[in-house]
Amino acid sequence: MKITRDEPLHWFGFRDEKVELVDKIFINPRENTREFHRGMFDDDFSRVFSLMNRGKGKLFEIDSNDSDLTQKLLLSIKKPHSLSGNDEIIRRLLEEITQSLTWCGKAYYFVHEEQEKIHITSLSSVGIVSLFGTLIQWVPKRVERHWDKDDEDIPRVIRILDNSRLMSFSMPKPLKRMLSKQNKTFSTLDKHNLDETNFNAQATYENPNPTSDFNFGEWKETRDDAFYHATKNTGWTGRKYDSSQRSDFFDCHRLIRFRRNQLTLRDEILNQLSHELTKIGKNYKVEFSVKVSGSNELPTISQLNELEKKLEREELGFKEILDYCYEF
Repeated sequence: MKITRDEPLHWFGFRDEKVELVDKIFINPRENTREFHRGMFDDDFSRVFSLMNRGKGKLFEIDSNDSDLTQKLLLSIKKPHSLSGNDEIIRRLLEEITQSLTWCGKAYYFVHEEQEKIHITSLSSVGIVSLFGTLIQWVPKRVERHWDKDDEDIPRVIRILDNSRLMSFSMPKPLKRMLSKQNKTFSTLDKHNLDETNFNAQATYENPNPTSDFNFGEWKETRDDAFYHATKNTGWTGRKYDSSQRSDFFDCHRLIRFRRNQLTLRDEILNQLSHELTKIGKNYKVEFSVKVSGSNELPTISQLNELEKKLEREELGFKEILDYCYEF
């Protein structure tokens, strides 16, 4: 095993890695798998940022003591597509960080410098842990494949990362506990997702049209009850639109709760982004500072709370709730 101070390795899978018993202390290969309910929730939870209030004015406010350095840092964030404008860069970054936080609880970006140019690149959180206050990247043994020579076996490496060049984001603890509890039920539901097929009577030559005494309706109701109890705090409805047991009042309260959780995470990510950009900027200007916040064009938690109170007092209808929540 080799220990080195180096830039992180950007790898995202386990196809060529040899994850052994000692590696599983720091690495969970299941972090790369996406179960049905959890994957669908992650997509819905982060989608608010991809649809965020497009074409309706400025989305974010940036307050900095060095606008040129701030612009340089924002433009240095490596993106899969060419984006123009700070709003689009920040919006896309919010969406990307949210996807990583809901799945892994962490999100990382590393600052690379090349010929006086800055490149901020997303970094897989798999294998990155804190040991005695120092962030390391645990890289298991792996095979490095080459087209012009034989494949090369690379030994296990512990890379000590430079925290001053690492942007780190974490899920707020209340949301983290909420999602952890929800995901436990999701895992159980997905594990038994197709179990009802085992209760179908098998056709035989003597009885080509068998009947089953298994109550599939009660099976579905039991699964739905488990799902709605698991998602009570997050407010997610699982894209279920056809339930006759749900009222409009129920759906509106759920939608408000879901949006409130999204906005809570949005505001927390903006606070962390401000802190991390300031930290990175201090490498180039000691007194540098920047604050990124939502503009008045974006919805707020206080507005959602007021809508919920009016709904409880029957001062507005369901349409107003739906229009507001789906507008952004």
